[in-house]
Amino acid sequence: MKKIRRRWEISQTWQLIFPILGALLVFLTAYTISRKLLHLFSLNNTWYEWPFTLLISIGFYFFLVWFFVWCFKKLENKWIVEEKWEMIAIFIVFAITGSVSAKLAEPLTHYIGLERESTNGWIYWPVRIFIILPIYQILLIIFGWLFGQFRFFWNFEKKMLKRMGLGFLIK
Repeated sequence: MKKIRRRWEISQTWQLIFPILGALLVFLTAYTISRKLLHLFSLNNTWYEWPFTLLISIGFYFFLVWFFVWCFKKLENKWIVEEKWEMIAIFIVFAITGSVSAKLAEPLTHYIGLERESTNGWIYWPVRIFIILPIYQILLIIFGWLFGQFRFFWNFEKKMLKRMGLGFLIK
């Protein structure tokens, strides 16, 4: 535990929630991927279903942890944070925001009458992305605030809107 505290610059016990939550979410992601692979290769309902799931989940877990640590190192100098554990919180906010905004876009596209099966992909996907974009922007600020990273995400949001030519919205 001391090694984790030192590595992620954790000074208070409550800050441990972020590495623990991050590890749990990474394992959930690895488990979800392994279950998708299980169904893709039609290995479900066999005697080796759970050994396969367990081994693939563990493999993906370590790969994803390695990948995220690599990303942390690349972004460490680019993102201005006071302590390293905040990087984990930021990654969690991006993950939750992306997932929730994509989930919320589904009923909205259905509400306006666009269905994936009946609408041409060249129409469906641009409209869906256009719907996701404002949802994502709002949720990013909300989840950033909930995870104690409002200032980071507010600055990130302003920068993103300026790059998209929508900087006039924040003045």
